[in-house]
Parts: sequence; C-alpha cells; structure tokens
Amino acid sequence: METQPERQDAQLALDVLQQFRLIYGSMRQYFRLLEERCGRPGSQMWVLQEVQLSPEIGINELAGRMGVHQSTCSLLVDKLVAQGFVAKSRQSADLRRVGLTLTESGRAALAALPGPAEGILPAALADMPLVALKTLHINLDELIRHLPGKDDACAETPLAEIMESRS
Repeated sequence: METQPERQDAQLALDVLQQFRLIYGSMRQYFRLLEERCGRPGSQMWVLQEVQLSPEIGINELAGRMGVHQSTCSLLVDKLVAQGFVAKSRQSADLRRVGLTLTESGRAALAALPGPAEGILPAALADMPLVALKTLHINLDELIRHLPGKDDACAETPLAEIMESRS
C-alpha cells in the first residue's frame, strides 16, 4: 500500500509534468501563430530580427547571439538569402567579411511579428528575477542529469525548430 508521502511525491511529479506541458503547449501555440502571421518559421524570424537589430552582422556573431551552432545558423541564413529575405554583402569596415542586411521582404515579414521572434520562453526567462533564474538553472541541470536518452545537440537547436519537428 502507498504511503501518504509517496502519494504526495507522485502528485508533485504529476504537477511538475503538467507545468512542462503548459510551457511546451504555450510555446507550440505561439510558434504556430508566429508562422501563420509572418509566413516564416520562428527560427528564420529570429534571424531576421537579429539582422534588423545589427545590420551587417556576420554569421558567427549571429550564431552566438542565438545560442546555436554556426552550421545551423548558416543553413538558416542561406534559406533566407535564397528566398529573398536577407542579402549578403561585404562589410564596409572589412571587405573580407560578409555581413547580412534585410531586404524589403525581410522587413515586411518582421512587421507582422506577434511578439518576440525567439519565442515566449526566452522572453519569460529574461523577465525572471536573477535568483529565480539561477535556482531554475540548478534544478533543470538536476532534471537533465536524470533524463535517459538526452540529446545534447538539442541545446543548440532553436526552440522553433524543435517545436516544428514535434508538431
């Protein structure tokens, strides 16, 4: 027979699971809305937003800002260039470096953004008090330590792409 503390532990685990479902579902719903309004996936919209914030940004700096691998960033940029949303140009300060700029199509797509291009989770994390964010970081590290079959490559994949591949 299950004891009271065991029932409480099981209920707490279910409560936390429901919190993850709420976070995941909210992100999925937001990225669907973003794509519906902008006609582009969230990961591409994030690239456009970063290029708008820093015209002539390079791929390496862009990848760093997005927290993704350089090759992932290059693929996103190449798609946007091929579709006419971003242009590559030689940077005025150093002609050996290629920088990115928005086209009219890129600016039009950004004008339709319903909120942050990177998604609602990074915005929510940025709004948290530092002590709560540090505590969450410690606790999520502990959760990840117990997670069988974790895929470390996911850490460098934009959330919008993770949401797309699971939809």
